Amino acid sequence: MRVVRLQSGRLRVPISEVERILSKKTGIGEIRAVIYARVSSSDQKSDLERQVQYLTQYCSAKGYRIIDILSDVVSGLKTNRRGLLKLFNYVVNKHVDVVEVTYKDRLTRFGFEYLDYFFRRFGVRIEVVYGEEPKDAYQELVEDLIAIITSFAGKLYGMRSHKKRKLVEGFKKLLEEVEKNG
Repeated sequence: MRVVRLQSGRLRVPISEVERILSKKTGIGEIRAVIYARVSSSDQKSDLERQVQYLTQYCSAKGYRIIDILSDVVSGLKTNRRGLLKLFNYVVNKHVDVVEVTYKDRLTRFGFEYLDYFFRRFGVRIEVVYGEEPKDAYQELVEDLIAIITSFAGKLYGMRSHKKRKLVEGFKKLLEEVEKNG
């Protein structure tokens, strides 16, 4: 319990701390978990299913109560993912204690530290079950890089412009050359 010590030496409990304790409707020691899994494209659905299956087993082994299983089939660069937005609602409404992901990049491609900080402010921790990204993630990184170039080119030239299409196509060719000669 968080308390504030006054100059007089007395301790005060902030109302926010009282509300936090009263709002918990879980049993003593029960940890509420949300599983979040993500893949970039629909041809990776089997990987999505493996993530969910593994994280479900992991939560069971740790004795966590699974509140929800959220998944998205979209680039980790997209910020308006349905599952991610639902996860934010769970966090800010204090319905979850821990978020389970297989790798950091399943939650977000960039800025994981910001999400970790934000979630911790609501008393939620993120557990990354596997440490390092798998070696076959190269293709997903390439897709994310193309998505970044497409977005920036669209802002620079307009989403339907010929210059944008030409820039993106040129970038794709460059990546193919690098992979071929790499």
